Amino acid sequence: MLKQIEGSLGVAEAVALCRPEIICAYPISPQTHIVENLGAMVKKGSLEDCEFLNVESEFAAMSVAIGGSVAGGRAYTATASQGLLYMAEAVYNASGLGLPIVMTVASRAIGAPINIWNDHSDSMSQRDCGWIQLFAEDNQEAVDLHIQAFKIAEELSIPVMVCMDGFVLTHAFERMDIPSQEQVDQFLPPYDPRQSLDPEQPVSIGAMVGPEAFTEVRYLAHAHHLQALGVIDRVAKEYEEIIGRKSGGLVDLYRAEDAEVMVVALGSVIGTIKDVIDEMREDGKKVGLLGIKSYRPFPAAEVFAALEGAKTAVVIDRSLQVGIGGVVTDDVIRSTRKLSDLDICCVISGLGGRAITKRSLHKAFDAALKGELPELTFLDLDKKVVQAQLKHEQEERHSGPMAEAIVKAVADLHKGDL
Repeated sequence: MLKQIEGSLGVAEAVALCRPEIICAYPISPQTHIVENLGAMVKKGSLEDCEFLNVESEFAAMSVAIGGSVAGGRAYTATASQGLLYMAEAVYNASGLGLPIVMTVASRAIGAPINIWNDHSDSMSQRDCGWIQLFAEDNQEAVDLHIQAFKIAEELSIPVMVCMDGFVLTHAFERMDIPSQEQVDQFLPPYDPRQSLDPEQPVSIGAMVGPEAFTEVRYLAHAHHLQALGVIDRVAKEYEEIIGRKSGGLVDLYRAEDAEVMVVALGSVIGTIKDVIDEMREDGKKVGLLGIKSYRPFPAAEVFAALEGAKTAVVIDRSLQVGIGGVVTDDVIRSTRKLSDLDICCVISGLGGRAITKRSLHKAFDAALKGELPELTFLDLDKKVVQAQLKHEQEERHSGPMAEAIVKAVADLHKGDL
């Protein structure tokens, strides 16, 4: 059914269609509207046979999800930013125990300084925790990925994060096609856990593992992720057959057939990039896009194949490894190390919600076509502000709070005082 609704409500409706039995809620922007809407559904009775639990923290939310999943229930929660960091220990436990929990991460920057706007710092911080990570380009895909996530998680007994850009998607009103309950029931079978606690058949779950077996346990997690590559791709095709819409999978190519410069990106910025590519193609500039849908497991073979014929790959990274560079860029480099003629450039973009404009992307892609784009670029970085602060720190030992100084310097620059 076509609806013009907020992204968070679309996700809530998609989750409800999957018939969850345990939903744990702790509010942190920008995911709050998702669990609020699910709570309202439970209260009204439109979401039946589901226990909605308000908890005291994000750590508690994931702990309750773990308990509910171990007890044999289909479990769901949502978080963002510092909330994801607060539950990190339990996040690792969920994957280590092989529990098919589904969680929305409404991606947002991590402080300090405090920032509630969108980038990918939170989800990327947990990239090695053992969860599958799927990234939505738009709200329609966010709806579709949540439904697919439950099937992927339960088939493999691996938890899945569906990452959608905070505010940019969660709070945007768009037209979405919400599947019917009959369609979702046809696609997603009733929950049949691989492992659960049963008083009639007592077992230990989460026992200590020593050095003699820990490597093998961790390798098993790695093997499950390698299996997930095929499962994610197949589940997307099964979804398309039932719902009638292609969505999800491992990667998505756009105007890539003869591209000299391939842009690599994930999340909502893909829409802006496609617009820029269309404009550049009208001018005869051969630029294409590789959109990554599954970030963990990383689709290395698909990335290699997509970039094999290009001269330059421009990776749009919305998170930063301080002192090194882009997070996604490292995965692209690892996947294409045998392509000796491929130049890979990292463009750090949109940190803390800064707009990624078509004008700035045009400049970066034009520079890449000319072979002039540096290996590492910070899009729209105002170096004057940073240089002034570094100079101040060298001259004054008690230079004060750094973030506040930068904010003041930016304001002074706009007034022409710097």
